[in-house]
Amino acid sequence: MAMAGLPQGDDEAGALPLSEINVTPFVDVMLVLLIVFMVAAPLMLSAVPVQLPSAAAAPATPPTEPIVLTLDREGNAFLRDEPIEAGTLTARMRVLAAAGTDRTVQVRADRGLAYGDVLAAMGAVSAAGFSRVALLAEQPAR
Repeated sequence: MAMAGLPQGDDEAGALPLSEINVTPFVDVMLVLLIVFMVAAPLMLSAVPVQLPSAAAAPATPPTEPIVLTLDREGNAFLRDEPIEAGTLTARMRVLAAAGTDRTVQVRADRGLAYGDVLAAMGAVSAAGFSRVALLAEQPAR
């Protein structure tokens, strides 16, 4: 006796392909791996137990913010985005050097500016007493 709606004869002849992916085994494996890593992670963090000695050294000081000197295409100088009068760059840098010359001076110069103008500004920075001068440039596009 044949049931209504089912194909008769060979069982595989009228079977439709299964179009769904069964993710239950995958989820089960992932949950087991999650539990394994949750248990193993604290064990991997523990190192060899030692008793560290104490030290009376002063904590390290954070690095100081650099001084940024910008030179535009016309040769105008800007110190921290504040315009500087022509010829007063050395005097302004000496005022900053009074607080300490251990800071880095970063020079940002327009590519159209003459090489001699950049060297003159770097000479003013050096004359003020700063020995760490960095020239900033753009990273090339990749």
